[in-house]
Amino acid sequence: MDPAPSPDSSAPLSAPKSTGEIHTLSVVITIVATLSATGAAWMIMGFVLNKSLRSFRHQLVLGLAVSDLCMAINFLSSAAANLSGNNIGLGRMKTFCSFNGFMIQTFVDQTDYWVLCIAACTFIMVSERKSLSNWIQTYRVVIFAIPWILSLLWATLGLSLVGYGSIGAWCWFTSDKTRLLVNFLPRWIIIALMLALYIRLYFVIHRAHKNFVSIDDGDYEMGSRFKSSTTATVTATATGPSTPTTASDAPGVAPRRRAIRSKTAAPDLQRLAYQMMLYPLVYILVWSLPTSIRIYQAVTGKSAPFTIATIDESCIVIQGLLDAIVYGCNEKTFAGWKAAFTRKKCL
Repeated sequence: MDPAPSPDSSAPLSAPKSTGEIHTLSVVITIVATLSATGAAWMIMGFVLNKSLRSFRHQLVLGLAVSDLCMAINFLSSAAANLSGNNIGLGRMKTFCSFNGFMIQTFVDQTDYWVLCIAACTFIMVSERKSLSNWIQTYRVVIFAIPWILSLLWATLGLSLVGYGSIGAWCWFTSDKTRLLVNFLPRWIIIALMLALYIRLYFVIHRAHKNFVSIDDGDYEMGSRFKSSTTATVTATATGPSTPTTASDAPGVAPRRRAIRSKTAAPDLQRLAYQMMLYPLVYILVWSLPTSIRIYQAVTGKSAPFTIATIDESCIVIQGLLDAIVYGCNEKTFAGWKAAFTRKKCL
């Protein structure tokens, strides 16, 4: 195995200080990146196999899953290079390191743009902005292109102006200040926008839930008022010949049906409201430690302890798994998988 590069004053603060630490970090990143790739593959397979998971919003989630998978593969490639004895910090690995850093910068940024697109498009569609909703679904290729164009642009500028170097298990910007300005500051702006959109959506959905409850109460009151007439046969007197109407068409039955539907819809809306708030909270949780470490190292000029630094880098790598949990694990997804397997058994 090649020795670790000799530490010097210009070495990245995030980089491990010994061969043993590089090996340990690479093993951890390999495990976490494998979990992340598995989560991304779960979302992709769900879209491919389940016809019920191919709506416009699911297409956006598919874009996120592809970015997560590509990001995880690049983390795996650099960690595997370290474990095979080709330390990515050595001079002969410079070309690989530049390519690895470019790809990781591309897809780390791209996932941020995807989650913002998902939040914005969800807000537009749920809040019933019909003209704008129709536009984004008609010209969806524009929405799909935005994350790719922006992420490739910033990654290219990073390669041209600053360059990428080894930070241990993969290559990225070696300066904490650069990463704070280029990656973490924009990311927290995106998280703040997501939080604002989902808080607004929470109240929209919560208000709809309250409306369902009030409709439910009114329908049951109306149903009891017409209870005596539900068993009668009603004759329609509108234009055309008289048509006998059965008890299911009596005045009190339709309200009761609406009441039953509202009984089902109200908990679903409440669950959806809570799920919406989960999205930004997960991102806040995941990126809090890496951001804190960047600030600490940029201000003090000291490296964080190796254990903390390993957890810090794992938080960045695990994003694909968390996206799979947040966006790819819900009742509709599981129902879609169940339906897909049921169809296969029938065949």
